[in-house]
Amino acid sequence: MTERTVTAQRMPPAQLAVQLRNAITRLNRRVRQARPVGDLTVTQLSALTSLRLAGALTPRELADVERVQPPTMTKIVAKLEERGLVQRTPHPTDGRQVILAATEGGRAVLDQLERARDSWLTHRLAALTDEERDTLREAAEILHRLARA
Repeated sequence: MTERTVTAQRMPPAQLAVQLRNAITRLNRRVRQARPVGDLTVTQLSALTSLRLAGALTPRELADVERVQPPTMTKIVAKLEERGLVQRTPHPTDGRQVILAATEGGRAVLDQLERARDSWLTHRLAALTDEERDTLREAAEILHRLARA
């Protein structure tokens, strides 16, 4: 066991929480910066990702998922629709509503984004030792468990 491991085991949970949150925040920021330069905003990409993950949502459901007000989501969806990344279809049971879904083009944009981010992270991980990558694999499993709790 390394000195670093012993220190981490003895760190109070509140201190570990701060350290872990800061590290995750910084890594997330760097991964997000690895996206190809384009004209889509982070907010538009987030909404498009939510639609791909959910399959389809009403504008209100999408606003709730993204934690924005419906008028803000209306503007975001309009921009995505202009670019052919989102399509509207009539709601099957409520004629006053529509269902939003990512188009094939929208999914392709997200796939390109994921490839760029994965490439950046793969390059960074390749510079680590085998032991460090093993530690990160174990940490990833633990983080998944934390996220499910």
